[in-house]
Amino acid sequence: MIQKPKGTYDVFGLMGLEVRYLEKLFESIMEKYHYQYIRTPIFEVSNLFHRTVGETSDIVRKETYDFKDKGNRDLTLRPEGTAGVVRSFIENKMSSYPNQPVKTWYIGPMYRYERPQAGRFREFYQFGVEVFGDTDSYMDAEVISIPVNYFKMLGLKNIKVKINSLGDRESKENYRKSLLDYFKPYLDSLCDDCKERYIKNPLRILDCKIDKDKDFFKKAPKTIDYLNEESKKHLEDVLKYLKALEIDYSVDSNIVRGLDYYTHTVFEVEALIPSLGNQNVLCGGGRYDNLVKSLDGPATKGVGFALGMERLLDVIHNENIKLVDDLVDIYVVPMSENTKEQVISLVNYLRLNGFVVETDYLNRNLKGNFKQIDRLNVKYIIFVGEDEIKNKKVKIKDNHTKEEYEIEFDKLIDFLDDLEGSNYEEHI
Repeated sequence: MIQKPKGTYDVFGLMGLEVRYLEKLFESIMEKYHYQYIRTPIFEVSNLFHRTVGETSDIVRKETYDFKDKGNRDLTLRPEGTAGVVRSFIENKMSSYPNQPVKTWYIGPMYRYERPQAGRFREFYQFGVEVFGDTDSYMDAEVISIPVNYFKMLGLKNIKVKINSLGDRESKENYRKSLLDYFKPYLDSLCDDCKERYIKNPLRILDCKIDKDKDFFKKAPKTIDYLNEESKKHLEDVLKYLKALEIDYSVDSNIVRGLDYYTHTVFEVEALIPSLGNQNVLCGGGRYDNLVKSLDGPATKGVGFALGMERLLDVIHNENIKLVDDLVDIYVVPMSENTKEQVISLVNYLRLNGFVVETDYLNRNLKGNFKQIDRLNVKYIIFVGEDEIKNKKVKIKDNHTKEEYEIEFDKLIDFLDDLEGSNYEEHI
């Protein structure tokens, strides 16, 4: 038997309904924020990720799915979404669009060759937002508000933002020099990867999972102590706007994010659930004011975030939040073989009028149909027999109240709408 590749998973049944609910809710929020949908290729030229994510990052060095096509071109399955969206922004000359800033959102699969574990797969889905062309720190706060509001709408509680600033180019360079000076006496104590990071990109050392618990590591310089006045002002403004948006946050100088392109604001959004441990980070992002220019585009500021669907689903299940009910509005029961043609027509008619409708496809007897109705949690049952067809009427049973009605066919939709309305009134 052929099985799915390691680190992937199938979506079906209840999980399929949950995934589609998450996608639809995110899409509806993006409509309210007036962000535009963007879709980029699942694979890009490899150099795109080397120049954006960073040559020294674990993603590029160890985790990308690289391959050559039949034209001997180096291609990579995208490990994250920002690089492709930036490439599209430049290639399609979006900086010349009259409506600025350019605000985009996406949903799609990403690929990283890493050890599968809880909430982490080799093929994983991300929701993401990228905004280009803004100059105001208010946009940082707005971008942060999107996942916060999304999580709250899903019913998650104890949502908190952890935020930090890497500063502008000058501030980052000053901080880089301080890290080089600080870690130089401890080079022999660093892991092999960090020794390489020390030479190529010392900020990467702060992401180390091996050395992070060592005493000297915990006392490393903090980014926030090396911000120039402009960078301090940017952070202060972002915090001011978060407060205006009533978003719970804390400044955490340990937040640096794992990608080279970030400047100024970096943030993570957590669900403070003790049982999740360090798996409680649901979302991360930040500002990247130099990324577009570094890819040969016009000098354009940017800010964005990405959140993973898999970990989000784990948190929702952990909190016993019910996202969807697999409800069927109407089940049409054919009372004889001779009524199947009329049943098919009725089912189609009801669906076109907005109802979720099921019927018998397996020639069940009446008892079998009732078992199926119970499994599907049906609200209304419509019985179609030869007498009903002759009299142009149908019998309807409310499967919850057990009340029964006989309705003329041409009044059926109005009756069902009224019935749904009266049931709604009873429950409010």
